[in-house]
Amino acid sequence: MFLAPAATMLVIGLIYPAVSTFVKSFFDKTGAEFVGLENYFWVFTNPTGAASVINTLIWALLAPTISVGVGLAYAVFIDKARGEKILKVLVFMPVAISFVGAGIIWKFMYDYRQGDQLGLLNAIVTMFGGDPVNWLAVKPLINTIMLLIVFIWTQTGFAMVILSAAIKAVPIEQIEAAELDGTNAWQRFTNVTVPGIRTSLIVVLTTITIASLKVYDIVAVMTGGRDDTTVLGFEMVNQQQRFQSYGHSSALAVVLFIFVLPLIIYNARSMRKQREIR
Repeated sequence: MFLAPAATMLVIGLIYPAVSTFVKSFFDKTGAEFVGLENYFWVFTNPTGAASVINTLIWALLAPTISVGVGLAYAVFIDKARGEKILKVLVFMPVAISFVGAGIIWKFMYDYRQGDQLGLLNAIVTMFGGDPVNWLAVKPLINTIMLLIVFIWTQTGFAMVILSAAIKAVPIEQIEAAELDGTNAWQRFTNVTVPGIRTSLIVVLTTITIASLKVYDIVAVMTGGRDDTTVLGFEMVNQQQRFQSYGHSSALAVVLFIFVLPLIIYNARSMRKQREIR
């Protein structure tokens, strides 16, 4: 009786939609005619579907790697520095901004026009005698990287805060013992600090990777998926709302779920092992 309300909500809100989406991925755009794997072939062979898959993989590889790398560097160098709290607040501030807000801010940064430039980036380019560049339309890859920068900007502060707390939790005795053994700062960092924050690193990496796989707002606000910048999360919504193609949209959702699922499983197993060790 106590479990019934939660179980009912789980079935209605999660299990039924997941099963329904999986079933619809084998039907045509109207959901009336069974087409087998045709929608999945579309995802991987159609230029739009293939671009969404490739870009999503690029996001999943670069976004967490760079965000965690920069966030870890901030956590190490800002730690115990003069004005540490203020510096950390400044780095963390973008986390409080929604992806829509961040997209609008950076769209102004990348703004392209003839004559006097409104966008900061093109203002710098023209100041040195160059021609303004339409950064969000430069293919291939450049425009995707420009969108990636926005996402990394919003996630670096999150990585820094979590990793900074983890670094402070590393026992000082271990670091002092390593120092007595004659190790330098880099050796202490790689052999003592990094193993000590391994669990936090995994959590941050998987969290940012999952967020990058599901990204929608930044692409929708800044490019609308044009010029080969579309990703699975955006194209899934775009196919349903713009083209009324429920089959394609469902297939994209299933592919996105397949990408995310291994990360969730790995994260859950890592946390369980850590609890067993403790």
